[in-house]
Amino acid sequence: MDTMKDCTVYKTVDIIGKKWSLYILFELHKGEKGEKGFNELKRKLKDITPKTLSARLKELEEEGLIQKVIDDSVLPVRCEYSLTTSGEDFISIIRDIKAWGLKWKFSNEVCESSVCRLCDL
Repeated sequence: MDTMKDCTVYKTVDIIGKKWSLYILFELHKGEKGEKGFNELKRKLKDITPKTLSARLKELEEEGLIQKVIDDSVLPVRCEYSLTTSGEDFISIIRDIKAWGLKWKFSNEVCESSVCRLCDL
């Protein structure tokens, strides 16, 4: 029995530790409307490939952190992604990561110019 694979921390990091997962959750949290389409997420996450974005969205949906709503009343069919209650709850962890980074590691011009210290995250 591999105790690492049974560890809650190990399991959680396995879910959210993949590249782009935290960024996707953060982007879905940001803004006034809670839903974003694939292309909007692709624009916000400039360096992500469509293949990776698709894979991460599917994984986050399978883990219950995001939900996908398909609107087939219009053409082309539109898929909207939003955080689930579990995903919204996870935002507090992202807030803690930000607070740690600001306290111990990062104070950079990009963050200061975007009013990072004052954002609601």
